[in-house]
Amino acid sequence: MAELSNQLMAVTVLAYLAAMVLYAAEYAFGSKSRIGRAAVRPARQLVGAGAPVSASDEEPPVPGSGGEPPVEPVAVAPDRRAEVIGRIAVGLNLLALLLHLGTLVTRGIAADRMPWGNMYEYILSATFVGSAVWVGVLLRRPAVRHIGLFVTLALVLMLGAAGMIAYTPVGPLVPALHSYWFVIHVSTVIIGSGIFLIGAVPAAMFLIRDGYDKGKRRFPYSLGRNTPEATVLERLTFRLHAFAFPLFTFGALIAGPIWAEASWGRYWGWDPKEVWAFISWIVYAGYLHARATPSVKRTVATWIALLGFATMLMNLFGVNLFFSGFHSYANAGGM
Repeated sequence: MAELSNQLMAVTVLAYLAAMVLYAAEYAFGSKSRIGRAAVRPARQLVGAGAPVSASDEEPPVPGSGGEPPVEPVAVAPDRRAEVIGRIAVGLNLLALLLHLGTLVTRGIAADRMPWGNMYEYILSATFVGSAVWVGVLLRRPAVRHIGLFVTLALVLMLGAAGMIAYTPVGPLVPALHSYWFVIHVSTVIIGSGIFLIGAVPAAMFLIRDGYDKGKRRFPYSLGRNTPEATVLERLTFRLHAFAFPLFTFGALIAGPIWAEASWGRYWGWDPKEVWAFISWIVYAGYLHARATPSVKRTVATWIALLGFATMLMNLFGVNLFFSGFHSYANAGGM
């Protein structure tokens, strides 16, 4: 089962990569792009067959005389091939999600426990949650499909880092993790982290699209030409973060300290993992507060959200790989 999980992991990454390529094709040539966007061109009214021809029809009208024939807009349909490519990308995204689930299930069967016991498994689980949330968003709001390119890119990068940096062979849990709080604490943190991961994508794309709308054309603002409207991206960012924040709060700052008291005899010990989780919580709370304050610009609030995700990455990679403490098992264990 452990070997099957490893093989499914490789196929999962390839499936996400294939979906990313097709998302990129639709991003470049689909209905949101300059090439595929419905164009409007002037079209002169045609005189019906057999209709009398007046003198004004025989001679071209004099510009500015008011005799110009009326102009009607004619919409050019977007490239249907790009639409098909986009739908295939979604299908591959769904296939990758199923393969991702298979990777986790076989890993759990091989270890005879929930597959959350180390950093590698934590990343697998958080990215699975993020992928599932993205598919849910996509089914509810198909108009945001064009940012699928960046969602799948984030998933491929995270899974690649899991395989190259954090891979750990299947093994038993360390004694500190033998507790029912293991399921409660880790599951809620994983769900919150996975949603924050997906929330960071529309946040970044909102800043890019907002810059593009303000006339910026250099990279990366040039990417904003093909994305959904800035208001759509900003609202999606807020809703994802507002949903994830209570889960992360419970998992990191309520369930975590309770488990710490049961395991180590104290609720808080200024462990690097605890400190960075608290920093992430403070930053995300600051984002939600800024988002709810009318005097704070949406761009400023969104930058705070991205800063929060940066602290999450620091907690996941920096703390696990370069710090030690009560969570020193987190290099083998990813909480």
